[in-house]
Amino acid sequence: MVGHRPQLKVAVVHDWLTGMRGGELCLEAILELFPGADVFTLIHVKGSVSQTIESHKVVSSPLNSIRHIEKWYRHFLPILPYFAESFNLRDYDLVISSSHCVAKGIRKSPNAVHLSYVYAPMRYMWNRFDEYFGKTKSSFVTRAVASLVRPFLQSWDRASSSVERVDALCGISHFIASEIEAYYQRPAQVIFPFVELDRFTKKGLSKTRDSFYLMVGAFAPYKRVDLAIEVFNRLGLQLKIVGAGQDENRLKAMAGPSVEFLGYQTNEQIVEWYSRCRGFVFPGLEDFGITPLEAMASGAPVIAFKAGGVCDTIPSDCGFVFDEQTASSLETAVLACEKDPTRFSEAQLREASARFTKQRFQSVFSHWVKTEWVSKGKSEHLLADVMIESV
Repeated sequence: MVGHRPQLKVAVVHDWLTGMRGGELCLEAILELFPGADVFTLIHVKGSVSQTIESHKVVSSPLNSIRHIEKWYRHFLPILPYFAESFNLRDYDLVISSSHCVAKGIRKSPNAVHLSYVYAPMRYMWNRFDEYFGKTKSSFVTRAVASLVRPFLQSWDRASSSVERVDALCGISHFIASEIEAYYQRPAQVIFPFVELDRFTKKGLSKTRDSFYLMVGAFAPYKRVDLAIEVFNRLGLQLKIVGAGQDENRLKAMAGPSVEFLGYQTNEQIVEWYSRCRGFVFPGLEDFGITPLEAMASGAPVIAFKAGGVCDTIPSDCGFVFDEQTASSLETAVLACEKDPTRFSEAQLREASARFTKQRFQSVFSHWVKTEWVSKGKSEHLLADVMIESV
């Protein structure tokens, strides 16, 4: 009589589930590869993420019992490592962390394999500390507390990325892979995120480009929305900004009459803005940068700071790039677009974005998981029982 083959148990750990952004889209794609996986997360706001994610068993931390925690969880940063390490994962054979904060800091069982897909090292404690906690960005008390806990969090972040805790690391761009190597002294594979290309090619979208420029995203300090506002104030050109965030009041106070804040917009509305804008403005240093790819998928030229993830996504012949993160450098790029907005054909721009499909992401990701799993002496057949290699 043939014995029953044991089923592997798979856990996918994500920092928090409070909305569908780029990281959650990647999480969703990962879960499609592992339909039987359980999800562990610090905070879960039910209904805030897709049905694909919600259909899995979701285990949250005790933080989730705090009233309105989704508004205040950033204030708990110094103790988030404790809650990440407190998850009980001893029964799981394969753990995949989807991490930009503390998710990769989980503790696995000795025989389990932990693979971490890293959107960024804990950016606010490493190279972007001053962008979050600079004198003009936070109160004296906040900065003092952040400075006090920074050495501990850096030490924990480095220790939780050791080979004893994480079997293999993967970054979302070559920029992030280089940061992983710098901070954790470990090499990292690179697997690019994806763009839902079909959203930007459907019928009924505008065929005519207007005179305004567009920005889309959260108002986090490193996005450098302030730089764009300064330039468009000076030039008197129209800039429409979609989004919200911690810097909103400060940014609105510095905006002139040519800058318009559109606030929250639905996905359908954002697609329409992309289809009508003269150019898309992207002045921040991003870990990867989904929105420039969305703009190109819409046929809109991108004006971008040539650093970080942009180096992987925007070919030199497909964008108005600038080399210094200064108002004068951005202004030169804006004026170049204003002078020749059709320098790059819509077909050329769409083709450049078409490299970043969900199907490619899932194919490369599943290959990475299988390669790392087998390299640890694990059974490929057992993995095949729980992983779908092509969705």
